[in-house]
Amino acid sequence: MHVEQFRYSADNLAYLVWNETGAIAVDGGAVEEIRAFVAERNLPLLYVTNTHRHYDHTLGNDALLAATRARFVNPDSLPEGSGIELGEEVLRVHRTPGHTEDSVCFQAGSTLLTGDTLFNGTVGNCFSGDLLGFLGSIRRLMALPGETMILAGHDYVRDAMLFARKLEPSNLPALEAYWRTYDPVFVCSSLREERSMNPYLRFNDPGIVAVLRERGLPRATEEERWLSLMSIE
Repeated sequence: MHVEQFRYSADNLAYLVWNETGAIAVDGGAVEEIRAFVAERNLPLLYVTNTHRHYDHTLGNDALLAATRARFVNPDSLPEGSGIELGEEVLRVHRTPGHTEDSVCFQAGSTLLTGDTLFNGTVGNCFSGDLLGFLGSIRRLMALPGETMILAGHDYVRDAMLFARKLEPSNLPALEAYWRTYDPVFVCSSLREERSMNPYLRFNDPGIVAVLRERGLPRATEEERWLSLMSIE
């Protein structure tokens, strides 16, 4: 499977997962760009789906469904580990509640569409209120191979790097290494890079533990370290 990224609105990122049999739009707010892409390649748009129900991610659904014969797949109907078939390939589902209760990530081979669960360099706000559930989702994603490519729902890289530099200046080499690779035309990172520079994935790293100690925040357990990190503004 191939994955195309399309920017829309101020910083939203839409995706098209495709192979020779057809395509799946994920958070397809870039309606005209998606339609042009499938038309140019004579690909049927088979499915439209979302990583969660926030309007900035679903706003393209109706237009795509009206203009094509695509079928809407409600991610709420997809159990953990299930998927959407494209011929002999499958777009796999990871249920990742935290940002919202209905949040999911989609895995296309070694590429992970993370919506607003995991951004490049940061994580989403916990609108669900279930911070420990969110930690469970992040732990599951962290267990994937380091070469997994992270494609998020927004380009928040610049702000994420500024926050991480301020929070943990001792980790500047890893942050600068990632910043040198940042490309606004195709925003991505590897999970290995995230483990090295995303403070919210580094809750067990001595550098982050030292930051929490300096701030007088709870840090005795993974759960405490995560909750403390999520409390920092």
